[in-house]
Amino acid sequence: MAIREQRPIVGILVGGGPAPGINSVIGAATIRSILGGCDVIGIQDGFKWIMDGNTGKVRRLSIEAISRIHFSGGSCLGTARANPTQKTEHLDACLSSLHHLGVTRLITIGGDDTAFSALKLEQRAGGRLQVVHVPKTIDNDLDLPHGIPTFGFQTARHIGVELVKSLMVDAETTSRWYFVVTMGRKAGHLALGIGKAAGATLTIIPEEFRHKPIRLQALVDILVAAFIKRLSAGRSDGVAVLAEGLVEILDQQDLNGLEDVERDQHGHVRLAEINFGFVLKRAVEKELRTFGIKTTIVDKNIGYELRCADPISFDMEYTRDLGYCAAQFLLDGGNAAMVSIQNGRFIPIPFGDILDPATGRTRVRMVDVESESYAIARRYMIRLSSEDLSQPDHLVRLATVAGLASDDFRTRFEYLTGKDVSGVARS
Repeated sequence: MAIREQRPIVGILVGGGPAPGINSVIGAATIRSILGGCDVIGIQDGFKWIMDGNTGKVRRLSIEAISRIHFSGGSCLGTARANPTQKTEHLDACLSSLHHLGVTRLITIGGDDTAFSALKLEQRAGGRLQVVHVPKTIDNDLDLPHGIPTFGFQTARHIGVELVKSLMVDAETTSRWYFVVTMGRKAGHLALGIGKAAGATLTIIPEEFRHKPIRLQALVDILVAAFIKRLSAGRSDGVAVLAEGLVEILDQQDLNGLEDVERDQHGHVRLAEINFGFVLKRAVEKELRTFGIKTTIVDKNIGYELRCADPISFDMEYTRDLGYCAAQFLLDGGNAAMVSIQNGRFIPIPFGDILDPATGRTRVRMVDVESESYAIARRYMIRLSSEDLSQPDHLVRLATVAGLASDDFRTRFEYLTGKDVSGVARS
């Protein structure tokens, strides 16, 4: 009697925060792997259980079970921010768990932290495990070539624009301002993408500050000047979109003053635990009162509303392609790479190429503030500019709103029009 040869087993896990399209990657990768002669198991909650040696949180995936999950948001396998790279024994426990499960090929889905964990796990495996990573984050900050989004970003931006559009109508109707804080731990892609597409009054992102850290007062002054400029044009409403990553570049004395700052397992400040919009609202209201200006400001965080949304058609198609390519890469014997699709072609990016030599961590893609795209965004924002201060009639209107003499207004706000608006005194 012939003995049936055991089929290779592919494991799939998801790390980090949710993003629209995760299920689509899982579905496409599962189908291609099974049709390629493999069995597939889904590993629940990223590295959380297997890094502790627990192999019970898994389930076999079949084509019948996943053939329609690409329509839905969230992750059918859950997700977690568990970090196996903090201890060598956690990496070894992951490898032992995968070996116990019979997994010889692993597909990881996640952002920069999960990519780094996948890289370290593959290195530790020493050739015993094929690993491929699928880049996922609504922050759009993984180091892919310019113009290639991380999956989930387009859906998050689309829904964010719809939310901001409604807030803009409410702001105009009720003569108030909204401070909308969007997700984006280090980079301002999501905030700028939403603000630019929606035509928000202004958007502030970390990348625009040439020198870091910055003082909280600098952000307050940018917003106060925008209020004054808006009022000088006869408008008492507005929507400011703010990247939450601004918190990470605040001067330590301001950060310490906010509250007890918690950090996650990767050492990042838990930005969602800091009510940044409320802090800015109170500070701006206080500063406006010194100029005799009363207004209503509402702070609003958006991010969790975007992460588990059903993917729009762009991300549905994009993620099915990514899932297929990840599975095909493993079937072809590939290893130690991140999936990318460039100009319609699959191009694996070796793990070694995504590391920043200076930090030893995965590179983070920042907004290019020297680009024409960013310059256009700035031209449409209501922000104090050098032109406002150089044209006497503009300056008089602004100063009148603030209740100041023209020279005093210039002295107070001129630093905002320079290249260094950090608000930190420098020798």
